[in-house]
Amino acid sequence: MKKAIFNFGTALLMAGTLFTSCQSSATKVKNANDKVDAANEKVDAAKDQVEQAQQELNQAIKDSIRQFKEAAEAKIQANEQNIAEFKVRIAKENNEVRVRDERKLADLEQQNREMKQNLAGFNEAQRDQWFSFREKFNRDMEKQQRAFKDFWGIRK
Repeated sequence: MKKAIFNFGTALLMAGTLFTSCQSSATKVKNANDKVDAANEKVDAAKDQVEQAQQELNQAIKDSIRQFKEAAEAKIQANEQNIAEFKVRIAKENNEVRVRDERKLADLEQQNREMKQNLAGFNEAQRDQWFSFREKFNRDMEKQQRAFKDFWGIRK
């Protein structure tokens, strides 16, 4: 008899535990909706952060383009001044040397004009090509700077 009462008490205790631990469907749906709402808020916050980061990146690229153009224009202007100086020096040379140097100087002058046109032709709408444009432009500018130095060294 003790065993039957013990079994009955245990069964009653287990039933009570199950009864109190179970949630209704409405409570489960409410908890699930709360979790979805929290997740949506996190997604919205992440989207806002991505949008802000994209705007900052766009501004940084615009600033980079502007600064690069200013520096490149200064180098092109310096090249134009060098060309003017070379023309004055070449005018004093004898005819044979002057003709040869004028051809070389005309090539350098043409390259400088092309560099100026390439720089002016690049706009912010071509942002995806910015890094490749900058690398090629810098490489061409360095090549032209060496040509000016070589030409200047010959004339000294």
